[in-house]
Amino acid sequence: MLDAADVVVVGGGPAGLATAIAARQHGLSVVVIDGAMPPIDKACGEGLMPDGIAALRDLGIAIPAEVSHPFRGIRFLSGSQSAQAHFEAGSALGIRRTALHRVLIEHAVASGVALRWGTNVIGIDREGVRLANGLIRARWIVGADGSNSRVRGWAGLDRRERKTSRFGFRRHYRVAAWTDLMELHWANGSASDRSGDARSANDRHSGDSQIYVTAVHRDEICVALVSSDPHLRLDAALESFPQLAARLAHAEIVSSERGAITVSRRLRRVHRGSVVLVGDASGGVDAITGEGLCLAFRQAAMLARYLAANDLATYEVEHRRLLCRPAAMARLMLLMARHPRLRQRTMQVFEAHPRSFARMLAMHVGEASAGNYIASGLSLGWQLLTA
Repeated sequence: MLDAADVVVVGGGPAGLATAIAARQHGLSVVVIDGAMPPIDKACGEGLMPDGIAALRDLGIAIPAEVSHPFRGIRFLSGSQSAQAHFEAGSALGIRRTALHRVLIEHAVASGVALRWGTNVIGIDREGVRLANGLIRARWIVGADGSNSRVRGWAGLDRRERKTSRFGFRRHYRVAAWTDLMELHWANGSASDRSGDARSANDRHSGDSQIYVTAVHRDEICVALVSSDPHLRLDAALESFPQLAARLAHAEIVSSERGAITVSRRLRRVHRGSVVLVGDASGGVDAITGEGLCLAFRQAAMLARYLAANDLATYEVEHRRLLCRPAAMARLMLLMARHPRLRQRTMQVFEAHPRSFARMLAMHVGEASAGNYIASGLSLGWQLLTA
């Protein structure tokens, strides 16, 4: 077993494995360490957008058809309102998180990455990564150990410009997909927009919640709830989504409910000395965007390039730039979540002007340029004012 490497990655999730694979493409020796045993699961919407698939393709990774299910676009549903659009280039994929992890592990092994599962890291220093039974010397240490990163704390990189958290819960149902679109269901309203004492406790806590529905197989769907209430679970939340609840009423539940925290975080710095962060450890955007995996894969490829060039200062700059688009989309979508009247007007615009929704989707998945982003934003603003 290696006791030294150019790069030691702490964290063997998608971000860590993608970074390891990309670093091997640049000829660097890599060790990945994780305290868990694979495959590693995590609550998420389990959708890979077209830009995420393209990012994997750049790493030489293709998702096998037998472990995924395609979808062609996005549909927003809010009460009786509905808007949908197809991706302009290609399709997206639904895939179980465990299946994605297996695919990444196979490519990491084929690339020559050394994997150490069930191994706990107890600290880092100038020499490398410290384990309970020894040291792995490293030229660079990559923290890919998630939103609660210990590497980030050990390196003194925990200072942040902003942070907000929400909570996600996910499970799977055995039911045939009823559409070739990923659906995003918005709760009908919020407590601040209702009056009277007849509101249920669930009404008071589900107003800013959303549920993603993604087909991960021809007869299996992933249902993922995101809200600001840590106590809200899927069964209670579905009362605020009657249309979806009716579809799932007699469907077999085929996985246990799993939870996770989704964090919007922007750090002051993502590297110090030989330590650098990637994926959720380096900051992130709310899960409402569905762009977490794509962002991690893009960061991984970029980080490997700058590790090979010994230029982490430029990685710092480019990392911040890469966060701009998904962060802006997250702010827009969270505004829609928190303000039902704004969401209603926006949905009216999308229903009356389907091209507006298609442009928003193109921006969301990186198919539109920065100029189109600005022009579309101005156009949507004008339409909202005149709706």
